[in-house]
Amino acid sequence: MESIGNGISDEREILTITENEAGQRADVVLAAMLELTRSNMQKLLDEGRAVKGTKVIKSNYKVKLGDEIIVTLPEPQPLDVQPENIPLDIIYEDEDVVVVNKARGMVVHPAAGNYSGTLVNALLYHCKNLSGINGVIRPGIVHRLDKDTSGIMICAKNDAAHVSLSEQIQSKTAQRTYLAVVRGNIKTDSGVIETQISRDKDDRKKMAVVKEGGRNAITEYEVVERFGKYTIVKCKLKTGRTHQIRVHMEYLGYPLVGDPKYSPMKTPFSINGQALHSLTLAFDHPRTGERMEFEAKLPEDLHKIVTRLRLGQFT
Repeated sequence: MESIGNGISDEREILTITENEAGQRADVVLAAMLELTRSNMQKLLDEGRAVKGTKVIKSNYKVKLGDEIIVTLPEPQPLDVQPENIPLDIIYEDEDVVVVNKARGMVVHPAAGNYSGTLVNALLYHCKNLSGINGVIRPGIVHRLDKDTSGIMICAKNDAAHVSLSEQIQSKTAQRTYLAVVRGNIKTDSGVIETQISRDKDDRKKMAVVKEGGRNAITEYEVVERFGKYTIVKCKLKTGRTHQIRVHMEYLGYPLVGDPKYSPMKTPFSINGQALHSLTLAFDHPRTGERMEFEAKLPEDLHKIVTRLRLGQFT
């Protein structure tokens, strides 16, 4: 999927149909790829906003492998995003960047169903200025974490910092490691998982490992501690696909504890969401070029899980 446009207006999405999508209705496939509701996608299709070549695509069109469909998205109505006095765990801050330890359960930016209580609302209250590259809905947001993934995030206070940090994330000179608690006893001390990942053909809100037609995804992992039925593992992303660590560990046979989407099983631990934490972040400061490294402390629920495992309560 390729985006063309500047800011939030006149944006076009170029979507290429893979084997996983081929044969399905256009409204279903395009809604999933653009993360829209099906009704909203049908409205766009009715307005003639999706074309293949010179042909306008209708909702019931069955997409074909290799189809290149251009969707012109209407300019979104700017959200009235209000600053909110929400406590933030700030690890570091200067005139260009702010590094935060995001709480589990906090949505990063406003969207349908979550117009308040987000990290953006909190940042707007705390910071006088944020970068405007991502528009009024996502000011300052350089990268994302899932709602129920806790841990370190870096946000940009100005556009120059935003461009620098985005380039570092794309080129992988900015490095992040994650800590996860998974089910099962991982036998190998370390390894590399390299697969293709695409939308799950049976559940478009999930991602899945596919043999072909997906996007390349690489995760490095290293075992930290083993506890019989559970393992603590560190993961490093070499690519940045949606739900990548969650999908890869489930594919390996060691799903994350508490993951409601990829491992909806009862757990003896008290945790609301997957046991996944963005632990460390290293980047070159966008103004000075100095290499900076930070670590985010574990949230209380994950810290309790690790403590109980070390006490031998769930081996």
